[in-house]
Amino acid sequence: MDENRGGAQESHPLTGAVRARLAALADPVRAPQMRRYMKSDLPFRGVPKPARQQLTREIFDEYVLTDVDSWERTVRELWHGASFREERYIAIDLTGHRRYLRWQTAERIPLYEELVRTGAWWDLVDEIAIRRIGPILRAEPAAVGPVLRRWATDPDRWIRRTSVICQIGAKGHTDRTLLTGCVEANVDDTDSFIRKVIGWALRDHAKTDPDWVRSFVADHPGLSGLSRREALKHL
Repeated sequence: MDENRGGAQESHPLTGAVRARLAALADPVRAPQMRRYMKSDLPFRGVPKPARQQLTREIFDEYVLTDVDSWERTVRELWHGASFREERYIAIDLTGHRRYLRWQTAERIPLYEELVRTGAWWDLVDEIAIRRIGPILRAEPAAVGPVLRRWATDPDRWIRRTSVICQIGAKGHTDRTLLTGCVEANVDDTDSFIRKVIGWALRDHAKTDPDWVRSFVADHPGLSGLSRREALKHL
């Protein structure tokens, strides 16, 4: 994957600007606290979210990516070449910037799968699952639904987690058949990262259809106690 780290092509100026400005905003006191909280392998610069959002507003307006290939390449440069976790947060921000919404299609699913597999922690995975993959699923269910059904049984727990939670926030557009399949494929998983999000996904859908969630829980006695409690938390 060396080409994704900028070795095969020159890095986009946006990448250098992100790293330089993160360095200028670095807080050496806050940084280790953030790293401990997130249990991150990567160190932090110590830049809080509001400051990071201001940084991205300025840089994304200053450095405009004119085609999908350079956009994807820059996302990967920030992600795979990251020395600090905030660079990966900004890579995710770049994927969702309003200027590039036209590129949010099923063709991006391989990119997001790559980020989920290599991100492998909830602060990165959940944003991609819910804010990126979820909307593409709703726009192109025939293309994305079968992918998520495969992901529901993938050996990688973060891919499985993505299949379960990607419909959070979908409300009346939730594909309950898909949700059922993804949950049932993981009912026996003892991993708390999976058990918790099964409950989370069901709890979220309960805001739209509480009776369906009550029936689902009653019909699935194999749900873990954690999943069950989370699902019924507000019912």
